[in-house]
Amino acid sequence: MLKPICLIILIFVASTAGAANVIFVGSAKPAQRVSMNDIDHSAWQALVAKYVSADGNVNYAAWKTSSADVTVLRQYLGQLSTADPAIAAARGATLAFWINAYNALTIDGILREYPTTTIRNHTAKLFGYNIWDDLRLFVGGTAYSLNQIEHDVLRKLGEPRIHFAIVCASKGCPRLLNQAYTPDQIESQLETNAKDFFSRPENFAVEDDVIKASSILDWFGDDFGKSDGEVIDRVTPWLPAKDRDAIKGKSPRLRYQEYDWSLND
Repeated sequence: MLKPICLIILIFVASTAGAANVIFVGSAKPAQRVSMNDIDHSAWQALVAKYVSADGNVNYAAWKTSSADVTVLRQYLGQLSTADPAIAAARGATLAFWINAYNALTIDGILREYPTTTIRNHTAKLFGYNIWDDLRLFVGGTAYSLNQIEHDVLRKLGEPRIHFAIVCASKGCPRLLNQAYTPDQIESQLETNAKDFFSRPENFAVEDDVIKASSILDWFGDDFGKSDGEVIDRVTPWLPAKDRDAIKGKSPRLRYQEYDWSLND
């Protein structure tokens, strides 16, 4: 057992090492703060249209070599910094803002490390840089990590389809949409990407009385229901017709597939 003084030293070293690894993106004190209603996502739209395929794969190599487009990405993240969460905004604008923020910050984090084979190469558990905690975007003067955006902001909005929209740069994730989420299209975009997610057999496949499902439904099951039956009922509207027919009148069990953490390159 560690002696108290050793434990204190270990905690101090861990905390100071963690602080040294933090990367801040955007501006802590933008000249002007605005509502999320007024954020323009056209720069992000142009970037993902250029570098992301219809299937959600990212041409990181080409993006990395374009210093101009890396700059555009960071300028866009700086623009997100001008949003003030304390200023009233429509629900659609809020969802679009934070989904785009999560995806753009993730891409920025990968470009900083590229070439790499998986985001998991950059998720140190104790000492060293953890992209999910140490890469932080200023929004309204507060620095948000990827974990904070996902768990403390987006999940609290009560919209489970965000799990089919935010992308952690991995093949096991939903596809990265090659368009920006926008307030006027957010509903159709979330619905389309949810249906795309469940159309892929690696995410949802019915075999007799067993459903082989993405681990996303395991990790965030509470966002969909309290039991296998509730989760299945909740996702049924997004299933292909053949899968809806296959489970109709049945009580299949959920079994979760191994997550593919390889880079969505």
